Formats: sequence, C-alpha cells, structure tokens
Amino acid sequence: MSAAKKKTTTANASPERRRELLNIAAEVFAAHGYNATTVRRIADEAGMLAGSLYYHFDSKESMLDEILSSFLTELWDGYDAVLAAGLGPRQTIEALVTESFREIDRHRAAVAIYQKESKHLAGQSRFGYLADSQRKFEKAWLGTLERGVADGVFRADLDIRLTYRFVRDTVWVAASWYRPGGQHSPEEIARQYLSMVLDGVAVRA
Repeated sequence: MSAAKKKTTTANASPERRRELLNIAAEVFAAHGYNATTVRRIADEAGMLAGSLYYHFDSKESMLDEILSSFLTELWDGYDAVLAAGLGPRQTIEALVTESFREIDRHRAAVAIYQKESKHLAGQSRFGYLADSQRKFEKAWLGTLERGVADGVFRADLDIRLTYRFVRDTVWVAASWYRPGGQHSPEEIARQYLSMVLDGVAVRA
C-alpha cells in the first residue's frame, strides 16, 4: 500500500475502531513483547486481515507509540494535578500512589509494555519522550520524599533513592497481576499498599 493511500485511510478511520484495535494491540504487545508481535498477529486477534490493519495505522510502531503516549499523557494529567494541589508530603505520596493504581486500572497493558520495553525504546528518537517522562517521574517522587524528610514527616535516616525505587517498583509491578473489575478497586489496593509502605505490617507495641 502506498504511503499516500495509508495516510488517507488512516485519517478516515473510525475513532472507536481505532481505540478497539489499540486495546487489542496493547494486550498482544504486553503478552508477547513488541519485537515478537507481528501485524498479522494483531490482525488475527482483531478478526481481520493483516492488510486491513493499515486502514487504521501505518505501522506496528505507530500503534505502540499511540498506546504509550496516550497512557503517559493521562498519567501526567493526574500527577500534575496532584503536584499542583499544595498537599503535604505524606498526602502527596498517598495521592500519587492512588493515581498510579487508577492508571493501572485504565491502562494495565500499556503499563506492562512500558515496564518491559521502555529502556530499549527510549534510545529511539520517536520514543524519546519515554526517557523525558522517566526523569520527570523520578524528580516528582524524589522531591516529595526529600520534602517529607526536611519537614520531619518522614524519618531523617531514610535513604531517599532506595525508598523511591521500592515504592515505584512495588506499585507498578501490580500491572503483572491486576485485572480490572476484580475483588478490590484501585483505591482500595492503593490504601492497602500505602498502609504497608507508610505504617508497616507489624503490630505496634
């Protein structure tokens, strides 16, 4: 198919159908990995011919780009609102963790893809925003933890970077097991995680 033809058909694609196909592609990428996933495999999962997929997207790379950029745009809409709210350090951590679980609920497959593929993809110019987002993410969390130590809200002996890595990995690894519509809501899971991270699991004497 010519580039001109692809551009025309992609522009005319139904937004609802595009979202449906992106959801299917995200699940396939998450399950099998980006490199191992072919356009044919995505098309098979969508119940269509591989060539028909080009009426909606010009490449597999474009699909991945849209999946990841949409997820990160929504994530940062939520994070930026939290960071601009003027909350105390503990409340900011609580709100960031809760927002993270909400994003896992909305974009579980995209989160899984991000975890598996971002280091490799960040070196490509098209996906340079992944490294930018990671730096911004780290700055937000480290800054909040540092503010908490300075304000006496968190322990003075806290290793800020180690704590950041622990909380980050503890939260986002949930994408590997979380399924929307399960027994617990994202908010309830966040509450349980925060209780363990901020207050521990041992009974206080």
